[in-house]
Amino acid sequence: MGQAPSMLTQYDIEEVQEHCNNLFSQQEIVSLYQRFCQLDRNAKGFISADEFLSVPEFAMNPLSQRLLKMVDGLNFKDFVAFLSAFSAKATIQHKIEFIFRVYDSDSNGKVSFNDILEVLRDLSGSFLSDKHREACQFSFDNKIPFEKPDEILVSYLLS
Repeated sequence: MGQAPSMLTQYDIEEVQEHCNNLFSQQEIVSLYQRFCQLDRNAKGFISADEFLSVPEFAMNPLSQRLLKMVDGLNFKDFVAFLSAFSAKATIQHKIEFIFRVYDSDSNGKVSFNDILEVLRDLSGSFLSDKHREACQFSFDNKIPFEKPDEILVSYLLS
């Protein structure tokens, strides 16, 4: 599955299902494969950043540059695993892990205040002034470790 073959076999479909924890049905995987092949214009077996940016909804997303770091060069199996965080069947933990990776811009396994500021800048553009930045510093000490982002998120939301 490194190269984009013209058709998926039943074995390929089952392998992809297992890789994404059965979050997609076989029919959904076939549909995703068709979309993957449309995006992989040169049939290289992976999707480049430029090919991802050809999707208008992706290109318009204020976090697109951050997401591109996560998706550039994905083969089909990894493409489906990436999309699995968006599945209605994905667990809250799976979705939190995905969001954590989006916020962890330097991929060090921790979300620092600067990581959050980068996301805020991506989302707000030039509307985030130094004054706003200082106001955002609320009670953010040190870093959020990856091991417990869900506990921190839940405690913040409930406070």
